[in-house]
This record gives sequence, structure tokens and C-alpha cells, in this order.
Amino acid sequence: MKKEDKTPHRFSSIPELARVMGLPKPLNPMVALVDNTKIAVGKENFPSSFVLDFYKISYKTGLAGKIKYGQSYYDFDDGGMVYTSPNQLLAVDDETEYKGYTLLVHPDFIRGYPLGKNIKNYGFFSYEANEALHLSDKERAIIFGILKNIDTELQSAIDDFSQDVIVSYIEVLLNYSNRFYKRQFITRKGVNHDLLAKMEQLLGEYFEKEESLDKGLPTVEYLAGRLNLSPRYLSDMLRSLTGQSAQQHIHEKLIGKAKEYLTATSLSVAEIAYQLGFEHPQSFNKLFKQKTTLTPIEFKQSFN
Repeated sequence: MKKEDKTPHRFSSIPELARVMGLPKPLNPMVALVDNTKIAVGKENFPSSFVLDFYKISYKTGLAGKIKYGQSYYDFDDGGMVYTSPNQLLAVDDETEYKGYTLLVHPDFIRGYPLGKNIKNYGFFSYEANEALHLSDKERAIIFGILKNIDTELQSAIDDFSQDVIVSYIEVLLNYSNRFYKRQFITRKGVNHDLLAKMEQLLGEYFEKEESLDKGLPTVEYLAGRLNLSPRYLSDMLRSLTGQSAQQHIHEKLIGKAKEYLTATSLSVAEIAYQLGFEHPQSFNKLFKQKTTLTPIEFKQSFN
């Protein structure tokens, strides 16, 4: 019996994706704005899972069905914006119905522009679907206005400035998205404080149960996984809340636990390093001095 091939389909071009989605050939092969209601997902020729070689920025609302992004499904009944970069795994169920708009941008379209290098700095391209950007009515009007401007430019005759103008609009769209995510972190401060408290508890338990002996140093990926968040979203959320990234929180907890060992036990510096999950004592020494301006031995001696 032939084994079913579950390898995700890779769409290397926007025209190919448009064809499979039952859409007209895009006016520009490198950038396209799609009305989601016209997407024919669920047909036999549409893959159940796929990977794109280009960026996808979608505002979806009123969906019947769910979209899978990474390892989790997300229900968009309330509407939300999701940003995916090339090589991220996507999947949809057969019942999904789309509303909203999707902007597709091939990396080659922005290559040579500052945005081509800076786009990696927009952290929301690494967020999971359950971390979608939820827009107020005013914010939605701004985003839709930018998308309308892009559509107008795509529908116009191409001239020497067409690409420059569209790239500028894309950058404005991303900058507004950044602003609105910052607002979302603020308006969800109560929920985020709960996540911070749970993260602190996870870190505390990690060291109390000596999981570091078997698993090594706690990582941002470990914490994010336990909190059902993406690593980038966790760091961005914490930075907006406390001014520190997830990695800085881990280091702070590490140093606090190290100080406890140094002052309340007879363990050697090397033993403490291994207890905390460091493979090499030198790495522990370097981090400790970087955070406290003292070596572990100097810190221990200051208490004797």
C-alpha cells in the first residue's frame, strides 16, 4: 500500500497561488491584494497544508471554519490580522470561508529597498495565529485605507514610480501594525500580567525541581511553549510590560538563584554552574560578572 505523501505544497510564486485559489492572474506577479471572499479554498486541487515563498498579510473576519498556523488552530470570528513570512507552514480545513483582505508580497519586490533588510525587524511576522492583531474600528479604517491605496496603485498604469509608491505603502502598513500591536499589549495589560506571573512561577519551579540538571538552562522557547505563545510574542509582550525581554527575565532569575547558592550553600562555583544548567563554568562566570560586575567568587567572598 502506497504511503500517503504529507509533504506540504510549496507555492514559489504569487500567480501560482492565485491560480490554485481560483483567482484571476495578478496584475503584478510580485505583489497582489486579494479579496478573501473570492478565494476558493476547499476545492480538491487546494492542498491541505502549504508553505509560501512570500509574505502574507491578512485581515480575516467572520470565518466559518478555522485556519491552522504552525501547531495550533485559530478561530477568527472576531476578526484579526495575521502576518506570515516565507517558509511558515499554513493549513486550512475544508469548511473555511474567508472574509477580509490578503496582501501578498514577494521578497524580490522589496529587495534593494531599506524595507527588504528591515522587514525582519517586524516581530509580528514570527507570531502565532492566536496572537493576531485585533483592530478597533478606527484602526481598521486606517489599515483598509492603506490597502485601498495599494489596490489603486496596482490598478493604475505602471510607471517609474509604481514600485516605489507601493513599497512605501507596505512600509506604512507595517509601521501602523507595529503601533497597533503596542496598543494591544497595553489594553491587554491585565492578561499580560497574569502571563508574567505564570512565567515567573514556571522559572521558579524549573530551578526548585532542578530540571536544569537534565534539561540545561531554561530557554525562551521552553517558556513560550509552556505559555502557548510564540517566543517573539512573549519577548515583545514582556518588553512592553517590564522593559525586559524574555531572555533578560531568564538571566535575572538565573542570577538570583546563583546568589542564593553562593550565599546559602557550600557548593563550589563549578557545582553551582552545573546545578543551574550551564555546560561550562566559564559561561556562568562570564554571565554573572556581566550582570553584577563581580565574579561568583568575589560575590561569595563579600559575604564572608
